Amino acid sequence: MAALAPAQPAAAPRKKLGKRAAPDRSQGLRRAFQLAFLLLNVWIGVEFYLFVRYYETGGRTVFAVRPAGVEGWLPIAAMMNLKVLLAAGRLPNLHPAGMFLLIAFLGMSWLFRKSFCGWLCPVGTVSEYLWRLGRRTFGRNFRLPRRLDIGLRSLKYLLFGLFVYAVVSMSVPAIRAFLEGPYGMVDDVKMLNFFRFLGFAGGLVVAGLVVASVLVENFWCRYLCPYGAMMGLAALASPLRIRRETSLCIDCGKCTKACPSRLPVDRLITIQSAECTGCLECVASCPAAGALLMSAPGRRPVPAWAIAAGVALLFIGIYGYARLTGHWDTNLSSQLYRDLIPHANEFTHP
Repeated sequence: MAALAPAQPAAAPRKKLGKRAAPDRSQGLRRAFQLAFLLLNVWIGVEFYLFVRYYETGGRTVFAVRPAGVEGWLPIAAMMNLKVLLAAGRLPNLHPAGMFLLIAFLGMSWLFRKSFCGWLCPVGTVSEYLWRLGRRTFGRNFRLPRRLDIGLRSLKYLLFGLFVYAVVSMSVPAIRAFLEGPYGMVDDVKMLNFFRFLGFAGGLVVAGLVVASVLVENFWCRYLCPYGAMMGLAALASPLRIRRETSLCIDCGKCTKACPSRLPVDRLITIQSAECTGCLECVASCPAAGALLMSAPGRRPVPAWAIAAGVALLFIGIYGYARLTGHWDTNLSSQLYRDLIPHANEFTHP
């Protein structure tokens, strides 16, 4: 009697693709926000340069009002002022805009999944254009070996930890003495001068970062940005999550290929990683209706326009509060600027 052949397992039924009823427009909206914020920062940079040059030349160039938004590029000073606010309940007189911007960006990241990095950050925007340039030029972006990638990703958290340690270890009087000293008063000018008078070593580092950003997707953001590390940690408590509905997913893997943070979206049910920027690239790439979405508790879908509106309202609301209450501008006298700005590079870190 012939042996019976073993029964073959039944093939899994092929899922039927339910196509989107309308094209996804989230990336056009996100890029509009990125471009608007990038142009805002370019304007701030030009205004601040003209402001500095006016005092460097003794008033022989065009006068420009100091844009308070430049303080958004001083994250350590913002962290110091935030500590003073939390420890002593005192709003800062110097660099207050930086503190309010930090609060706004942390709020965005907490509510909308690190959306500052994915929707607003000008460095992230430039980085995104660079790696897209690399992909068009070379047909791909290069990936580091997994072990090296994981090790390098820890660098931004290490840098952030060092900044936190430095701020936490300072007392409130020490912070006030630092910020109210000559160095603290013109640390924004020193930041500008670093890029204006970039030396060979500094230029080499910047050029290396640009090349690395062309070759490797989001090199700076992924491995080195301590500000992004802070936003990522805040995003861990976000009520929003990218969620994959397995019953609707057709396992095409397009979401994972689209994710700029290289998260395995097609193998997870929810994305809880601190690396998720809420950019919605994965959602936009998904061809199956309802298979992938940003969701609030209770699996309620959150559309891109709601994230955009939330980011805008939070930014404008906190800016408006600081402005209306008189806690936005740093009010130093013109005479003080005349005395300090021409000698900014002579002041050393206390």
